[in-house]
Amino acid sequence: MSSKTTNPQRFASVWDAIEDTPGVAAHMKARSELMMAIAEHVRKNGLTQAEAARLFGVTQPRVSDLVRGKIELFSIDTLVQMLASAGLRVEMKLRKAA
Repeated sequence: MSSKTTNPQRFASVWDAIEDTPGVAAHMKARSELMMAIAEHVRKNGLTQAEAARLFGVTQPRVSDLVRGKIELFSIDTLVQMLASAGLRVEMKLRKAA
């Protein structure tokens, strides 16, 4: 066994670590942030999944999938529409990649 210390590679996010390209990582980061915002809105307002479903214009199982983090089932478009249905808006900030 070597006594050398290895420096593990560092990533800005888990998505940067597991996705193949910066574009895919950025897409996944955006989706996960939108999903977390929706889940936080549900929690903060004490909504049941059924109430949240009515608010977002989706079914209760769809809300269940969202709060369980099933990111692969949600597009950015769908998440933005859900937020808009709840009277929330998405603001974007762009900056040069590090």
